[in-house]
Amino acid sequence: MRRSIAVLFLSAALVSSVAHADVKLGYVDLPRALLEVSEGQVAKSKLKNEMDKKKAELDGEQAKLTDDKAVLDKQGAMMSEEVRTQKFTEWQKRLYEVMQKAQKVQVDLQDKERTELKKIFEKMDPIIAAIAQREGLTMVFEKTDSGLVYAPPSLDLTNELVRTYNEKYPAKVSAAAQGTKAAVAPKPGPVAAPAAPKDAPKQ
Repeated sequence: MRRSIAVLFLSAALVSSVAHADVKLGYVDLPRALLEVSEGQVAKSKLKNEMDKKKAELDGEQAKLTDDKAVLDKQGAMMSEEVRTQKFTEWQKRLYEVMQKAQKVQVDLQDKERTELKKIFEKMDPIIAAIAQREGLTMVFEKTDSGLVYAPPSLDLTNELVRTYNEKYPAKVSAAAQGTKAAVAPKPGPVAAPAAPKDAPKQ
């Protein structure tokens, strides 16, 4: 999510101003801007809803695996070796499929998040350039990735970036998104593997 932004005006006028140390700088906090622009809040809320739905599905499948494991633990001793081996093999296969599904969900959601954020960042670039030109700034840095340790608040263009972005690209934000500041959707982790049946045949 973090990117470095440097708006450079490589013209004769810039070279001259830099030579005379007449440099005006500014900076933006892109992660904060992303959370505050309406489109960013909508995108985050949408991703979180999708994540919650997928997680609920995975939790249900994992619960079924756990229940089936308990049945194998209880009934395994009464099964023949052949039946017990078949049941356990089928259970292992289902477990593997659920774990693979969880990993795919994680990758898919991360890809969707990157795609949505890229669209917003690309819209921010010309807005930052326009603000810099209007204010006569030589360079604009991203607060985090630039390694900026200190700068006076007067150089912070983030509020103006958010205001201008929302004017140019208005989006309807739900009450939930506004209340949570569009918190980042939790990353789906790998499904925890239920313990193997006690009487499982040795593989």
